[in-house]
Amino acid sequence: MSLSVAVLMDPIRAIKIAKDSTFAMLLEASRRGHALLYMEQGDLALRNGEAWARLRPLTVKEDPTGWFTLGEAAWRPLAEVDIVLARKDPPVDAQFIYDTMVLERAQRAGCKVVNDPRSLRDCNEKLFALDFPQCIAPTLVSRDAGELRRFVAEHGEAVLKPLDGMGGRGIFRVRHGDSNLNSMLETLLDGAHHFAIAQKYIPEITAGDKRILLIDGEPVPYALARIPQGDEFRGNLAAGGRGEGIPLSDRDRWIAAQVAPELVRRGLRFVGLDVIGDYLTEINVTSPTCIRELDAQFGINIAGLMFDAIEAR
Repeated sequence: MSLSVAVLMDPIRAIKIAKDSTFAMLLEASRRGHALLYMEQGDLALRNGEAWARLRPLTVKEDPTGWFTLGEAAWRPLAEVDIVLARKDPPVDAQFIYDTMVLERAQRAGCKVVNDPRSLRDCNEKLFALDFPQCIAPTLVSRDAGELRRFVAEHGEAVLKPLDGMGGRGIFRVRHGDSNLNSMLETLLDGAHHFAIAQKYIPEITAGDKRILLIDGEPVPYALARIPQGDEFRGNLAAGGRGEGIPLSDRDRWIAAQVAPELVRRGLRFVGLDVIGDYLTEINVTSPTCIRELDAQFGINIAGLMFDAIEAR
């Protein structure tokens, strides 16, 4: 059965296709004979309360010299589209929130949106993990610099980060007594205008920050361990980490099982869990990555598994 599949994403001309999970999804949809449609944030609109989008026909191919072709743009009601892949990268700012409100209107009109737009809005990737206290390391979220300093003193070493970042940006590792702590907090808190999150430092980061992908609550059997390189403590691939595929451990599967029912309940159909050592650190719902790396290392087709699940419903 041929479906119309629209994608909301960052500019396709700027992606790196060898690493881009959205591109893997588009290739799979094309292989299945689905009609692809393309839009960016500026292409969404509401007309008399109805979700519309300026859509362009899209073709894709596995060619680093020319991986996409776009047709002529036309405004259409999103109710006419079967599936929307909501794959806009963070930050989850006001404009992102407005996007989810438009997509929620499309969903009410019968369009299937992956992931659920209300859950994209509600499930902050840093805070959502705190819904599962049995899975996380000691964590504090605060705008108060004094409380955050006390947390660092209590645990000796911590990681500080903003609530709206991605790719390792704005993350600091700090020890009690570090003379730079106040400056770090000033940067993150911006005069108590912004929350910051502090997590007890997990030394197992040296073995990798594992990305575990779940489709309708079922984990892919392999994780991508993003291993810090040189004197860098961050494992993020965007921060220079090396990706190494590994089988899921018993603890990884236990964490996935703890989280899965809530993901399914919220309509979060494609999710990436970040796990360091024995601890869940983030739940990525906006545009989880690492499909292409795991596919290449293990000969699997994660986007295919995702479309199997979508088509089954």
